[in-house]
Amino acid sequence: MIKVIKEECTACGACADVCPQDAIVIEDFAVIDNDACVECGACIDECPQDAIVEE
Repeated sequence: MIKVIKEECTACGACADVCPQDAIVIEDFAVIDNDACVECGACIDECPQDAIVEE
């Protein structure tokens, strides 16, 4: 499962821009729809804050 570390996320939207499944919505922080997420890791690689991790 891919998780956002809310305290680290700046809501820049970089992760949402690269998500091939449109599974990320930007609110006060990035929110991942785990039902739509295919765990490709594109968001993890793109995040400039290292705020997205795989658990």
